[in-house]
Order: sequence, then C-alpha cells, then structure tokens
Amino acid sequence: MQALIRFINHEATAGFILVAAAAVALIVSNDATMAPHYQAFLTMPATAALGDWQLSRPLVFWINDALMAVFFFLVGLEIKREALEGHLSSSDQLMLPMLAAAGGMAMPAAIYTLIVHETEGGALLRGWAIPTATDIAFALGALALLGSRAPLSLKVFLLALATLDDLGAIIIIAVFYTTTLYLPALGLAVLALGALILLNRLRASRVFPYVAIGMLLWLAVLGSGIHPTISGVVLAFAIPLRGKRGAPMIEQLEETLHPYVKWLILPLFAFANAGVTFHGFGMATLLQPLPLAIAAGLVIGKPLGIFGMTMLAVKSGWSRLPAQCTFAHMLGVACLGGIGFTMSLFIGMLAFSGENELAGVRLGVLGGSLVSAVVGFGILRLATSGELEPAHSR
Repeated sequence: MQALIRFINHEATAGFILVAAAAVALIVSNDATMAPHYQAFLTMPATAALGDWQLSRPLVFWINDALMAVFFFLVGLEIKREALEGHLSSSDQLMLPMLAAAGGMAMPAAIYTLIVHETEGGALLRGWAIPTATDIAFALGALALLGSRAPLSLKVFLLALATLDDLGAIIIIAVFYTTTLYLPALGLAVLALGALILLNRLRASRVFPYVAIGMLLWLAVLGSGIHPTISGVVLAFAIPLRGKRGAPMIEQLEETLHPYVKWLILPLFAFANAGVTFHGFGMATLLQPLPLAIAAGLVIGKPLGIFGMTMLAVKSGWSRLPAQCTFAHMLGVACLGGIGFTMSLFIGMLAFSGENELAGVRLGVLGGSLVSAVVGFGILRLATSGELEPAHSR
C-alpha cells in the first residue's frame, strides 16, 4: 500500500499516465476491431443544456475545448502564483529561464520554417508554433527519475522555464490562432472579464462566483472566434492570491484541481489526440516535411535555443548557472525541453484540420518528444553520476 501511495504522489507519475494513455490510443487506433470504436467514441455526440439553451458537440470537442480549459485554468493559476511569490517573482530568478525560454521558442520555430517553407505552397507554415512548447508534466517527470542526484536548483530552473514556455504558448494561441472575431460575443466576454476584475478588487473569497462567471466567459469566448481554452487562463489571472482573511485561494485551488487534471483531463486529451494509424508506415513517412519539421524543431531546435541562450547569458555575465549545476546539467535540461506532447499536440490541432496533417503532427510530436526524453535523461544521468566533467573544470 505504501509503495502505491509513493507512486501516486511521485512527480514522474503524471508522465507515466500520459505515456500509458498515448500508448492505448496508438494500440486501439491500429487494431482493425477497436479502431472503429475509437473513432465512434471521439465523435459521439454530447450535449450540455440549461433550460431551452443547448450546445451539442462531439465528445472530442468537450475534451479539447472544455476540459482543456480547466487545464489552462490550472496552468494560469501556477503562472500567477509563481509570478507573485514563486520562482518568477524576482529578477535574479527570472532572467536565465526567461532568456532560455525565448531561445527555446524561437529556434524550433526557425528550424520548422526552414524545412517546410517551400512545401505545399507554404500551407504547412501555419504549424510553426507546434515545436515551441514544452510539456511540464513529462519534463519534470523525466527529471524526477534521477531522484536526489539532480540538484534542486535544476528542478527550479526547469519549472520556471516550462512555466514561461506555457505562457508563451498561451500568447501564441491567442494571437496567431484566432482567425475571425465575432464582436457581439467578444463584447460579452469583455463584460464577463469586467465582472471578474470587480470580484478580484473586492477580494471575494468564495470560488463559486468566479466559476459561474468563468463558465459564461468560456461560452462568450467560444462564440467570439478565440479558442475557448484561453478563458481558463483569463479566469485564473482574476483569482486573488489570497482571500479577505489571508487564506491562500490560488494554492488551495491548485491542490483541488491537480488530481483531476493529472488523472482525468490530460490522460483523456492524450487518448483522444495521440492515435496514429501506422498503416503504410515507413521511413519515408518520418521524412515527410511536416513530421520531420516538428521532430527536428523539438529534438534539435529546443536544445539549441535553450542551451545557446543559457551559454550566452552566463558567458556574457547577464546571469549565472543555478547552484550546483554545470553546463552538462543545462544541456540535459535543454534536451528535456524538447518534450512537447500536450501543448504541441494542442497547437497542432489548432493549426491543421485535415486528417493527413493531423497524423503528421502526432507522428512528429510523439517521435520528437520520445527522442528528446531519452537523450535528455541520458545526458543528465551522466552529468549527475560525475561521468561528465563540470564545464568550469575544463
């Protein structure tokens, strides 16, 4: 029983759950008997109703657009808490991961663009942001496998890096993946935002008013043309850090939501979006422009951007390495940054709608994330065992 409790509470567990969900999706989508049931499950109609009002959509919509709004809400809460009193609250702690995150988003986008810019009349350029994201659960899970051998400061750096990376991805989704705007619905969203700001100013301590207005905000954002998951982030930023009596509202919400996101929402998302059919699969499939560009962005672009900016920041004196860390540690973490998975699949779903393109996205994200995880863990294993000499000793 104690071993089970340790597994449930282990930082790497979230990554294992996502791997399991993705593996099940791959198995069922490639089984002749189960594949039709898998597609039927995703396209099964589901309806939300309130009086005469109804919203009927396939189940995959409720997973990707509604449940993932809860995930984005949790991400927003974590970003706000870290910015106000956590690892992003001081300039000393913020500088290095901020520069590394910027490099880790720019370089994969550049590599992706170089590979696809002349293919299919430039239609694939819309996916430039797919390899810019880092999956916090997977990356921290891989680092957690090293146990106490990994310096605590390295985990702090990776957490700050991934948090800033998520913030960048949220901005990209809002700015670059909104095609048309419906102004009346956008106006309702602004009114809902105003009500949330008022609650924040009053430091309202009850969660229900925020959630009720947040649901209205989600509906308004859905109708406006902006992806509705953004409403989760907006709602999170409106939640006070502490209530009137000093109770930690954001921290309590995080503790409440985390198990649901970890055990239900993210595994459902992985199961719904990781299914790749390997019929006719071969090396030529991997070398097609879309999966190749995504995988190259994750495996090559992410380490180049993160490690390159880290080297520049440290060598120029703008910042310094985390305590007890060497450049070998930073290279390993930079490779772990190439684990895109959740956010990369999500952006890919926004960028493309054709089944062939989506299959290429899944293949590139899964392949690139797997290679990044193995390489990053391998480098960190050597760095923490002392087999790689500290950079300053050479």
